[in-house]
Amino acid sequence: MTTSSSERGVSLGMPELPAPDYPDDVRARLEADARELIARYPDSRSALLPLLHLVQSEEGHVTRTGMKFCADMLDLTTAEVTAVATFYTMYRRGPSGDYQVGVCTNTLCAVMGGDAIFTALQEHLGVGNGGTTEDGKITLEHIECNAACDFAPVVMVNWEFFDNQTPGSAKRLVDDLRAGRPVEPTRGAPLCTFKETARILAGFPDERDGATEATGGAGPASLVGLRLAKGETTAVRVVHPRDGGPHDEPQDGGPHAPSPAEHPSSHDAPQDTSASDPAHPAGPAAEEGE
Repeated sequence: MTTSSSERGVSLGMPELPAPDYPDDVRARLEADARELIARYPDSRSALLPLLHLVQSEEGHVTRTGMKFCADMLDLTTAEVTAVATFYTMYRRGPSGDYQVGVCTNTLCAVMGGDAIFTALQEHLGVGNGGTTEDGKITLEHIECNAACDFAPVVMVNWEFFDNQTPGSAKRLVDDLRAGRPVEPTRGAPLCTFKETARILAGFPDERDGATEATGGAGPASLVGLRLAKGETTAVRVVHPRDGGPHDEPQDGGPHAPSPAEHPSSHDAPQDTSASDPAHPAGPAAEEGE
């Protein structure tokens, strides 16, 4: 008696069956939302990115059904939709947690402690990069620069900022999320689930009370360069997070009383460089070929 290839578990490289459709009620609801998004663009295919966020808000990640829906609505092939959905990291390709916890491990955040935070969270949660906790609450990942270097090291939860983190504060953060305790970002809108975030990213308004007003603007540390460009001068705000807190050092303008609104960064202090350290002078630059 012979055994077929399928019975032996041997793959013959056959293509997958077509993706199933959404249930009728879900499809009708998504179609109404999709038409609203498509109407905003002169070329319908320009709505692909918002539509991918829309289908992600339905299931928490971009499924084959979601990609087929986008293709149908925009008169694209599923290959064209898949090429986009697999290119951008904000689109999840598999089930993930209610809260995407991303630790920046790019250069400055890594130097300031991001690598240590990421390692601590992996051990604390028992998951690796891209892993989701058993309760489905947290998906952990390392992420690239989020343009918040002045608040390094930064942790983001569903793309909301949690600034100046430490391994201890990051562990408390994920513990609070898993326990359902209230968590407030350092700045920006109140936290919501990943599905809710995806719908907002699709282009629909955040209808929670006070959410829009809470978004605010750049933090004070981000605006130092702008103040200097305008000719404003203040004393250097030197912060020593590991020896008991911030210290104010007067400059030409005299003593500086820090405003309670200031959000100091742990690397606001000037650092020794080859130009400022007598023990390691920079010296003249060598001419090419010398």
